[in-house]
Amino acid sequence: GINAEYMGIINMDKDMDKSKTKGEEGTEELSKIRLTLSAKEIKPLEDVCSQILQKTKELNFKFRGPVRMPTKTLRITCRKTPCGEGTDTWDHFEMRLHKRVIDLNCPIKKVKEITGFKIEPGIIVNVSFPQQAKSTIFTLN
Repeated sequence: GINAEYMGIINMDKDMDKSKTKGEEGTEELSKIRLTLSAKEIKPLEDVCSQILQKTKELNFKFRGPVRMPTKTLRITCRKTPCGEGTDTWDHFEMRLHKRVIDLNCPIKKVKEITGFKIEPGIIVNVSFPQQAKSTIFTLN
């Protein structure tokens, strides 16, 4: 009776050791992660990109980018006069959205460490995992 219980405890310890090593391998497993950054202004966007790349280089992970995507220009044309009378004069407004894409090859848990600095309010960061069938997207603000 005692030996069987003792052997059961030893087997449980071995199983726990195996699960620990599996868990540790899972945290170090490299994943493809795509960071999509977008903003109205270029300078703060480029600053954030350079900080992300600097952190990635410090941690010795592979990366690709930043890839500069085409700028989206949103245009609105409207009449100057509120009542509609008078000569036809028009106002033209536009907003430009700049976008950068950075691909990282690192563990998922390290993304928080890489993007863990203060990001200016006007910058939107989307984190996605393109290798998965259904891509999961997180937004960092």
